[in-house]
Amino acid sequence: MNVVFFVLEILGTIAFALSGTLTAIKKEMDILGGCVLGMSTAVGGGIIRDLILGVTPPTALLNPLNAFICIFVSILVYLPFMQKLMSINNHKIYDKCLLVVDSVGLGVFTVIGINTCFLVIETPNLFTAVFSGVITGVGGGILRDVFSRDVPKIFVKHFYASASIVGAIACYFIKTYVNSLLATIISTLTIITLRLIASKFKWELPKPKHLNK
Repeated sequence: MNVVFFVLEILGTIAFALSGTLTAIKKEMDILGGCVLGMSTAVGGGIIRDLILGVTPPTALLNPLNAFICIFVSILVYLPFMQKLMSINNHKIYDKCLLVVDSVGLGVFTVIGINTCFLVIETPNLFTAVFSGVITGVGGGILRDVFSRDVPKIFVKHFYASASIVGAIACYFIKTYVNSLLATIISTLTIITLRLIASKFKWELPKPKHLNK
């Protein structure tokens, strides 16, 4: 079980580091900006979660493996041959890559956040577990968007945080009443699927209509 969680965490770290780095490239930041944005996206949510749960220093600072992975991924993406590969078709590949890796990272880190909550609190209530999962999943993305001067996607675009909430609730109940491994697999796939479907069919939460003055 620990091996599964470790693999998922590495997968999520790579996915979110890619998301942050690709955003940095799209915003024409230099390689340092890419590394910072990649790290913020990948470990930012976990740091926020740990501070809320009272885990200090945060795990990301005590174990720098994920930070090193972020730096490696960011540098790799900035290499000339990668830049040439991803600049095809008027940057459309950027948007597709961002969508896929962001969806994977969202699903993986939401589940990791819930599992961490269960480790820190023996029997957390639904709200605490879901909040821990969602903030882990979307916290890094919020930092990424703020640092790149965008409105955070969870407030304006698609079924983003909502997908994390649905998956987190499913994870809590399956983990509590059935099996932890099953909860991890089902919840991660649920979040990724909802995110991709929402993007394809343009699902959005209700918004106020602009009034004509």
